[in-house]
Amino acid sequence: MSIALIVLGVLLVVLVVLGLWVMGIYNALVALRNRFKNAFAQIDVQLKRRYDLIPNLVETAKGYMKHESSTLEAVIKARNIALAASQSAAANPADANAMKSLGAAESGLGGALSRLMVVSEQYPDLKANQNMMQLTEELTSTENKVSFARQAYNDSVMGYNTTRETFPNVIFAGMFGFLPAELFKIDDPTERNAPKVSFT
Repeated sequence: MSIALIVLGVLLVVLVVLGLWVMGIYNALVALRNRFKNAFAQIDVQLKRRYDLIPNLVETAKGYMKHESSTLEAVIKARNIALAASQSAAANPADANAMKSLGAAESGLGGALSRLMVVSEQYPDLKANQNMMQLTEELTSTENKVSFARQAYNDSVMGYNTTRETFPNVIFAGMFGFLPAELFKIDDPTERNAPKVSFT
């Protein structure tokens, strides 16, 4: 009888150790997932700031660029598409399709802003407008903050995905529903830089 109790005790200890080990894997994955979701929230803050600046920039430019309405409309349309994609991604940063849509929408917005800045170079009075200079300075600052936030997000995603994909974590990650996270990347290589917003 005592041998059976010893065997039962050993099995119980093994099960407790195994349970604690699986719990440690689960908790590590939860912490890493929360970290990349928080990192996306930081991107979202900066994107919202940028989306709020763009209508002001367009309104300031409207008075000077009366013959460039299609360019201004393209910027507003791209901004609205990017805002919708951002809201979708913010609802679930772990959704790979939402992150891909956001990357594509941001690429389109970056292109539209670049075209606006190129066209605005043809209007010296617009370049000298104090409000326009302040808005472009704020937009440039925000673009830099977006870049830093995107880098932090991508670092968090890489840490999460690496932990998720290593053995033995990969076995439990699938069982607990920890799906791979998508990097926030710009697919069009010409859009990898922040739009030029300098009027000097």
